Amino acid sequence: MLYNNIKHVINHFRFEGEYEDVEELLSGNINSTYRLTYRRPDGKKVKYVLQKINTVAFRQPDELMKNVQLVIDHITAAMARAHIDPSRRILEFIPTTGYQTTDSPLLYRDDHNDFWRADVFIDKATAYDQITEPHMFYEAGRGFGEFQKYLSDFPADKLVETIPDFHNTKKRFYKFVASVSADSAGRAGELEKEIDFFFDRRKMMSSIVDLLDEGKLPLRVTHNDTKLNNVMIDDDTGEALCVIDLDTVMPGSSLYDYGDAIRYGASTAAEDEPDLSKIGVDMELFRQFTDGFISEVKDDLTRDELLMLPLGIKVINCELAMRFLTDYLDGDVYFKVNRPQHNLIRARAQMRLLECFEEKYDEMCDYVGKLVDKE
Repeated sequence: MLYNNIKHVINHFRFEGEYEDVEELLSGNINSTYRLTYRRPDGKKVKYVLQKINTVAFRQPDELMKNVQLVIDHITAAMARAHIDPSRRILEFIPTTGYQTTDSPLLYRDDHNDFWRADVFIDKATAYDQITEPHMFYEAGRGFGEFQKYLSDFPADKLVETIPDFHNTKKRFYKFVASVSADSAGRAGELEKEIDFFFDRRKMMSSIVDLLDEGKLPLRVTHNDTKLNNVMIDDDTGEALCVIDLDTVMPGSSLYDYGDAIRYGASTAAEDEPDLSKIGVDMELFRQFTDGFISEVKDDLTRDELLMLPLGIKVINCELAMRFLTDYLDGDVYFKVNRPQHNLIRARAQMRLLECFEEKYDEMCDYVGKLVDKE
């Protein structure tokens, strides 16, 4: 029974009412997630999300939750100043009971050294895994843009890097070179073309890191997992409500969030599509997301940031492709694989997608430029 997985935890959170039911949510890839149903004294049911944090992926759960709470508090205050009701618009975490087992009042550590947290379930809203119509991607862009807008004045250096050097493409390139040299799985000899692909693009790949270091791009709060299913869409209005899954919120560049959203959402094929002829860029989806994103951030990001947004697509795409190939060279030790050469298939798919974005790059820059200059 699922209840046996959580029964030792639920009494350590200030849930309202009496426990009724639990359902496991399987859409996430990292944390173990459950939806709880409680019945309040007035008979009304209320739902919560309970999560066990994966401490292999997130080794500093206390620091992670401090990041999350700082960001939530800042967005809540910004909404209050704008006279916006934050209900269903921002994650609402449930405090633990009086006995503290961690540094965070929002975390419970059990006897197995597992860390748990809980928040209010956002009802009558959906996190979609696939785009069913183009306007949905516009709303995703608007949702992530609103997230950037509310945090545009947040001092990003106050946040801890919960995954150090997550988008430090220079360090990732050095790791790639080391993996090529070590050739621990004996695979490098057949990958000369793929290896050269990344050596040819190493300068482009490090460009955002260089611009941040030189102060030519401001350090921002970034979400770092801007997939469609991390925006809750209201079931009635079809509008973006709330950005969720804040575990990877860290200091970075707005170009990263924009770039990863387009890389994932505007591709015409799956991330691991073996038939490279199916891989391309859906420019209508690119325009939809870009319209939504820029509509929210136009007055809050710098002009240089806005004009360089398409650079983020290339950098993030290249970084991920290289990470897949690095893992293949290392013997598939990081990413889960479900078939032979899965990481190589992923790498080649992302390499082909990058070539498609390179072909469309000038068109994308022109489109963004026109939106930026539009009165």
